[in-house]
Order: sequence, then structure tokens, then C-alpha cells
Amino acid sequence: MIMAMDAKEEGNPGEVPPSPANLARRLRALGWRRALGLAGGLALAAALIATAAWYGAQPEPQAAEQPEAIAEATVAPAYGGPISLPDYAPSTFPIGDVRRQAQVYTVIPERPRIKITTYEVQRGDTLFGIAEKFGLRPETILWGNFDILQDNPHSLRPGQTLNILPVDGTYYIWNAGDNLQKVADFFGVDVRAILDWPGNQLEPDLELENPAIEPGTGLVIPGGRREFVSWRAPRITRANPAVAKIAGPGACGSIYDGPVGEGYFIWPTPATYLSGYNYSDFHPGLDIAGAMGNAIYASASGVVVYAGWNNYGYGYMVVVDHGDGWQTLYAHMSQVSVVCGQAVFQGNVVGRVGSSGNSTGPHLHFEMQHDLYGKVNPYSYVSPP
Repeated sequence: MIMAMDAKEEGNPGEVPPSPANLARRLRALGWRRALGLAGGLALAAALIATAAWYGAQPEPQAAEQPEAIAEATVAPAYGGPISLPDYAPSTFPIGDVRRQAQVYTVIPERPRIKITTYEVQRGDTLFGIAEKFGLRPETILWGNFDILQDNPHSLRPGQTLNILPVDGTYYIWNAGDNLQKVADFFGVDVRAILDWPGNQLEPDLELENPAIEPGTGLVIPGGRREFVSWRAPRITRANPAVAKIAGPGACGSIYDGPVGEGYFIWPTPATYLSGYNYSDFHPGLDIAGAMGNAIYASASGVVVYAGWNNYGYGYMVVVDHGDGWQTLYAHMSQVSVVCGQAVFQGNVVGRVGSSGNSTGPHLHFEMQHDLYGKVNPYSYVSPP
């Protein structure tokens, strides 16, 4: 090996160093490639030794002195010199077509209500409009305000203060001696629905038969429902028209005979669209539009069994018995054109459109009733105009 030979030569100082020719011979004997590799390795080792010696001679860095109070830290943005940007080219996007719509109000998220609120009826309000405003069914407004509306949507008047329930259902005023389970059964709900409603503020383990609830306390019955109370006269027949005495002074008192209906019914007034309520459980008729004084026609032939004022919100009213189990009712008239016991034929004028009784404007309230079917939707039985 060269290292061994070099060491041997260094160990014999008396020997003459090899001549260049001798050295060249030895390198040729070892091979040029091996010689060059060995020389490169020696050079790399020398460089590493020199680097280590330089670092060892450097003084150790001292910790920077920290100020007693450090101000708010700032981060200097990295900057790598000027940045080359592409040449500016105008956009082809139609900026003129983009417009920002001004929003002049703040959207407040709706939160669920748990307590009853109140609402003062405004001019032009309807039962359906108020219900829609508060996200409730119309019957919930009636069930929450029986003492004011008496289950009659036509009783709505400006200035009335209504209870607005927080959820669809009914409202009940607690009486002394009430049974909570029976109240729940009456309204068709589980008793837990009443106990668990937070607005009622009832103890969850309240005794059901004799609960400690103060008389006069109003309870929300979520999901509750009941039958509507009808203050209208019962079915009035030509054989017993006096049954309508409780309805008002328009009741008739004798037994009458006369024509019988044709088996079909015609539209009872010139206008053909509704101006108010449609048929429903709490409004068993149609509110047909009309101008003050428009004619009202008998929908079928029969005998007049009620003609005059009605005390329960219908104003001036006419009822015709058709002798085949049917009767028709015409209400809110401005004028009654027939009398008790009068025979009328299909298409005869029985009165004029008005706004008497509980009415917010001129229209005809039209009802149909049958001995077997009860009150029905006139749309199902009246021929289109």
C-alpha cells in the first residue's frame, strides 16, 4: 500500500526520497484510477480537518440581553426583492352588469316562543292573516280567544286584544276542582304535553287528580283541539220554523207548505269569487264577493222559514227550506226581500248584498245544510255560474 510504503520511507530518514521517475513508476504499478481515488480522499480529509479547526477558533455567541418590558411583538414581512408581474390586460368581464343590492335592515333569527303574547287587531285584519303572521293555524286563534270571538271568525273587530299562543293548540283557564288528566283527555293530548310545556311552569311530578294549580291560571295545550261551539240556529224546517226563536226576531212561527227543490242548486249572486272566508270547520259556508245592493237569488225552490235580523252575527238573514231535506242560508244582507212562509222559486230574488251583522265589508255569506249530511261545502253541490 502507498500509505504503508510512505510510512516506511518516513521511518528510514537515511534513505533517499524516490525520484519523480520512480514515483511515476509506482503510480503506474498501482493503477491510475486507484491513485486518483486515493488522492481525492486525502484532499477531502484535509478539508474537513481545516473546517473543524476554524470553527473551534470562533468565540461562543452570547445571549442577547432581553428588555424588562417587551412591547407588542411585530413580525416583519419577508421580502425577497422586486417581483415581476405580467403586463396589465383589461378584464373582459361585464363589470357594469354587477350591482350590489343595498340591505337596509338586519335579519334577526326567529326564536321559538314559549309564552303567550298579545296582538291588537288592526283594520283590514282577517283570522287567516293573523294566523299566518304568527305561523299558526286559524283555529288556534279562535281556540285561544273564545271569550272574545266565540268561535266565530266574523266576530273579529279592530281594537280587540287577542291571545297569540306560542304553538298550535288550545288554551284553557284552570278552574277549582279540575282534574289534569281529564283536561288532557278532553283536548285529545297526552297529559305530559301539558306538564312538559315550559311556558306552563308546572312541576313534572304534579298530582294529576288534584294538582296545585291556582284557579284562573291559563294553560297552553300543545296540539290540543276541541269541537267548535255553534251559536247558529239549528236546522229550520217548514214543519217547525219556531225552533229558530233563539236566533233572533227573524224567526217564523207557523207551519208552512210550498214548492220543493229541483234537486240541484244555482249560484246565488252575480259575483263568482270569494271576498272572505272559504268553507272550513269553523266557517261552514262561503263568503261570496259582491257590491252593496247586488241581488241575491234563491239557489233552489222552497219556502222561507227565517226572514229578518239574526242576533248571532249574521245580520239580516233569510233561510229557505227546500222540502227535500235541504235548506240554504243567506246572511249579511242589506235588505230582506221576502217574508216568513213565502214560496220562492229557483232564481227569485230573496234579498240584497250588504254588510250587516259581524261583517267587514259587503258580501254574501252562503250556507247549505242537509238533514243527513249536516252543513256541507256549497262548492260540492252548487252548479258553477
